[in-house]
Amino acid sequence: MMNHLSREWRFMFQQRYVVVLLLCSFLVSTFSIATGLTEVSEQRQTIERLKKADKIDRAEVQSKYDDPGMLAYYSFHLTYSEPSNLAFAALGERDTYPWKHRIRMLALEGQIYESDAQNAELAQAGKIDFAFVISALSPLLIILLFHDLFANERNGGRYDLLISTTRSSYAFWGARITVRVVALYLALLLPFYCGAYLSDASLFDVFQISFWCSVYFIFWVLLSVFWGRRSTSAPKVASRLIGIWVLFAFIIPILGNLLVNQLVNSPKGSEILLTQREAVNDAWDLPVETTMNAFIATHPNYEAHTEVGNSFEWKWYYAFQQVGDQVAAPLSQDYRKAGIKKHRLAGYVAFLSPPMFIQKRLSRLADTDAIAAIEYESQIRRFHHSLRLSYYPWLFSVEPFDKSLLNRLPTYEQSIKGPQELN
Repeated sequence: MMNHLSREWRFMFQQRYVVVLLLCSFLVSTFSIATGLTEVSEQRQTIERLKKADKIDRAEVQSKYDDPGMLAYYSFHLTYSEPSNLAFAALGERDTYPWKHRIRMLALEGQIYESDAQNAELAQAGKIDFAFVISALSPLLIILLFHDLFANERNGGRYDLLISTTRSSYAFWGARITVRVVALYLALLLPFYCGAYLSDASLFDVFQISFWCSVYFIFWVLLSVFWGRRSTSAPKVASRLIGIWVLFAFIIPILGNLLVNQLVNSPKGSEILLTQREAVNDAWDLPVETTMNAFIATHPNYEAHTEVGNSFEWKWYYAFQQVGDQVAAPLSQDYRKAGIKKHRLAGYVAFLSPPMFIQKRLSRLADTDAIAAIEYESQIRRFHHSLRLSYYPWLFSVEPFDKSLLNRLPTYEQSIKGPQELN
């Protein structure tokens, strides 16, 4: 077997088109890794820059105001979703969903759905990341390497001679197939390993990426070999395989996306935003008691502190901000549940589309999929809730306020949680 492998390595490097194809594969993979590392680095630098500016801005506000209501109104708090160490390989939904927000103590739904999402056209175009190279481009590279594996030998009249002069046809063709798939694997994965080293990715994560890439390559190699093993026309084999690739990579995902959108009804972010804003704006014209009764329905511990003597008090203002979120809460919950359901249904569709499956698998490992975005939103909600719990005792005069107590305010810290916590 080793003699077969050694011979096939020499034979492969004598085929100029194979060498050029492998070199192009290496360059495309290197480009995807380089752009991924650059994008992740820029996002991390942006987060670090915003964290410093956030502290400075909040310190200026705290030095300027002494009233807790004014402090809560003018103080912004940065929240962010820092890219994982594998994000360079699969940017996933980070082009679609926002990964940073500056929030205040005001009604939260409007702040979330007034997101700083990327330009829609640019997001639709996407980026050529490593996941795209593996899921969409590597099947084409495998087809180019294997579609003529048998047909060229038959057309050149060498097939029968090769079979008759080798002890085992399985060893001969197995060596040729192994050499080509290993060469392509190295051309595509070596840049990834370099990127993983520079990004300090864990060995287990690297192993998982390698495993799924290997399974994916083997699937396409077996498909190409099966389709071309008896053919005498390499172009026919290539056209059929490309047709299968188009079916898996485009037709099934597009039809699946249409089906998922038909099956799952979801409110729009603009509807949630409008509902919350109308509730907040209407509160200015409603009796104070109406707002306070709705507020104490969820915060009964402040029932004895809801009296408003003046025409305006901060506790009334923040109470109707809270009520605005409560009014929009059912729509917001339906929106998040629909997002999770769509993600799960798309996962079922991915079982019919290997390119879609491997892309979703890599995005999940890199923590850059829709589930990661939903979890980030959940972290924002938990942090905003903790801000309210910190300010309400001061606003409702349950506890005396002193500026030295501001160090008790919660600080945002990102935590990574798995999708099972979103059930």
